[in-house]
Amino acid sequence: MVPVLFVLPDKRSKLFLGYMLIGVCICLIAGQVNTILLSLFDGDRLYVTTNITPISEEILKALPVLYFAILFSDDRNTLVSIAFALGIGFAILESSVILINSLKTVTVSWAFARGMGAALMHGISTSFVGMGMSYVRKRRKFFFCGTFALLITAIIYHGIFNTLVQSDYKFLAFIMPSLVCCVVLVAQFKQSRVPHSS
Repeated sequence: MVPVLFVLPDKRSKLFLGYMLIGVCICLIAGQVNTILLSLFDGDRLYVTTNITPISEEILKALPVLYFAILFSDDRNTLVSIAFALGIGFAILESSVILINSLKTVTVSWAFARGMGAALMHGISTSFVGMGMSYVRKRRKFFFCGTFALLITAIIYHGIFNTLVQSDYKFLAFIMPSLVCCVVLVAQFKQSRVPHSS
């Protein structure tokens, strides 16, 4: 995937793909961090995956977006796009690892639902934080409280997804990200139709 960066025609495409690759790298780091956290909580996988890993993963995913927001651009559309790309890259590797480790028990439908659900969940949760970071230079007094609030929202959203995935209501985990995505798309569509006063 890295050589593709050199043949993409425009800077925006390279940025998007680059942040997907960063998401893959962040997933590798998160895997190591989560292994340490699991050992600290006596190997209680259910507790760690529903209460601890959403915190560690969302903080790790937020750092490259914060770096971009501070040093390069606080444009909302750009930050939300790269944050979403990072979340997708993270989910691609995470889902691949889960599927490889569960090859004997998974079905094609489960793999598809897991891939789609986790990819959207990670993309949306990181986008929440990217939206908050768009206030870095424009409204600094809102940056810390806004980004913190959206980070907490992302952590809670991630935790709910992980809890549902490990419950008897797995189907809700796969539906939830799609519903949130639809709500966001409808809100953006309505906002784009509102005439701007000059």
